[in-house]
Formats: sequence, C-alpha cells, structure tokens
Amino acid sequence: MLKIIHMNVNGKDQEVAIDVRESLADTLRNRLGLTSVKKGCEVGECGACTVLVDGVSVDSCIYLTIWAEGHKVLTVEGLKGENGGLTPIQQAFVDEAAVQCGFCTPGLILTAVELAGTGKTYTRDELRKLISGHLCRCTGYENILNAFEKIVGKK
Repeated sequence: MLKIIHMNVNGKDQEVAIDVRESLADTLRNRLGLTSVKKGCEVGECGACTVLVDGVSVDSCIYLTIWAEGHKVLTVEGLKGENGGLTPIQQAFVDEAAVQCGFCTPGLILTAVELAGTGKTYTRDELRKLISGHLCRCTGYENILNAFEKIVGKK
C-alpha cells in the first residue's frame, strides 16, 4: 500500500510516495538519492544508517519512513560549514584521520552532531560508550575517539 508522506529532509520539505513498510534508509537512499545513509546490518546494530530525526539519532534501517511524517530528518548531505565548507565536526574527522574506508563515517558524524547539540562535554570513557552502537571494521576507534574529543570532549 502506497502512502504520501511529508517530512523535512536536510532543510527541504519533501513529499514522497512510500510503501508503508519501507524503512527510512530505503527512502533516503533509493527515493531521495542520499547515499551517505549506508545499509550495513539492516537490524539496527552497526550504526551505518544513523540519521537524526528531530535532532535524535535513529537507526534508519529499522525506522519506518511513515514514522518520519511531519518530522525533520538530517543526513550528512545536509551538513554545511561556513562558505559551504566542512563543519567543525567533519573537519575534526579529517584532522584526526578518523576516516578510513568511510562506510561508518556518516553515522558517526551524525552521532557527533547529536552530542554537540546537547551542549555537554564528555570524558573519553563516556564517548566510548556513546559510540558503542557504531561498528567500524577498519580501526581500533582511537582516531574516531580523538575526533569526538576534539568536538565534545572534556579539556
């Protein structure tokens, strides 16, 4: 059964016809062309599909698009720094070499955006727990934690 829904994606109002059983990850990737949203495990365990819905991280592979009706969705494509450049969070990932293959990076960056939005600072141990829902197959997470500390770590 198809249904037309309305949501704001990356600052733009969208009207999309979806199957009521469709995941937000499928809608974002296949209907809106937002390929930063990765499908890794498809059971909400790896974090590759993380997006923000009204500022809160969700695993879009297990979040139905119909639930996004009337909400604001943010993907990495919606991040913009000064003069169209990288945001400070994205730059921290570059500076700290926290990107290898890049598959997990968009989800981690959006989690960093969510944490930065809280206005809190976190210890390295707290950050380690907060990113535990993200699977990175390339690293020991040290550079990723360094990037997070640069943005929301306690000095």
